[in-house]
Formats: sequence, C-alpha cells, structure tokens
Amino acid sequence: MKKDKEKVLDEVWTQDHIKSFLNVRAHDGTSDDFHMLLKAYQSMRTEDFELFISFFTDEDRDLNAQDRKGRTLLAIVEQHRHGGPYAQVLRKAGAQ
Repeated sequence: MKKDKEKVLDEVWTQDHIKSFLNVRAHDGTSDDFHMLLKAYQSMRTEDFELFISFFTDEDRDLNAQDRKGRTLLAIVEQHRHGGPYAQVLRKAGAQ
C-alpha cells in the first residue's frame, strides 16, 4: 500500500501558521493553555516554538498550565532526550 503523503521535513512555517496554534482547544478537560503548548511543542522546530511562545506570552497565557496529572509542559519536556532546547525556551520565557 502506498502512502498518501510524504513526510515534510524542515518546512518553513509562516507567522500565521504559528499563531494558529493559539486557537487549538482541548476536548478532554485539559487546560487549553497546556494543550496549546503541548501541540506546539510536538509540531514545531525550536525556532518556531520560540516564536510561538512569544505570541503565547503576549496574550498573557499560562506557561505553567498543567495537564490533568498536574504536570507542566516544562516538566514533560525536561524528560525528553531532545527536549533541552525547548526547555530552555520555556525557562527563558518564565516557565517554572
């Protein structure tokens, strides 16, 4: 069976595309702010994530929002092998 789509690497994201993650909403009772942060982290390169975080904080959103288990995105990212640069972006923006 042939794949429908090829995986796109190093895609250049526009500011509008990055800002569109500010409209992502959770459907499972998780904080919308946490859900936005998680989806951005899972989808973006570090540079794009850093820009997203600036848009996120400009809207006075909560960098320390928690999932339903009480974990912040920073706590989750710090456990990932390649999460270091993302954790640094979060800390620089004021996440704890």
